[in-house]
Amino acid sequence: MNFISPSDGRLGIHKVFETILSYINAEPEEKYRLIIGTDSQCRQDGIVFVTAIIIYRIGRGGRFFYRKENEYTKLSMKQRIFYEASKSLEVASYLTGLFAGESNLMDDLEVEIHLDVGEKGPTREIIKEVVGMVVGSGYEAHIKPEAYAASSVADRFTK
Repeated sequence: MNFISPSDGRLGIHKVFETILSYINAEPEEKYRLIIGTDSQCRQDGIVFVTAIIIYRIGRGGRFFYRKENEYTKLSMKQRIFYEASKSLEVASYLTGLFAGESNLMDDLEVEIHLDVGEKGPTREIIKEVVGMVVGSGYEAHIKPEAYAASSVADRFTK
């Protein structure tokens, strides 16, 4: 898994983890949230998926990383939303596995999955299902308008 950092360029997932760890260790007394969200955009030849990782120092800013993937397939809106959620869960699972070795951090690190669904629009019909998928996986789920990792950060790079 390769990601792009606006400040550090192209990074593998382990380097993303190390960068996040350094960011947290720079000010360990602060509170942090690890936020992951995926958005997609249909194109003529397939779908662009962008997964964003945000490490947020609560009330003091943060850093983000993103991964852009082109999938040459057709999916219904419902399939696409579930696929977005599964991509976010894959990244969250991988990172929390790495953080498990840092037991002093995992107790305090809040992990959120931001979903590109909301009470308005066609995605309102699948909110319970997709939120259940995330919560059942052990993560906190957020929907629009609070789901900025998916609806703002990832969305910016799908264009």
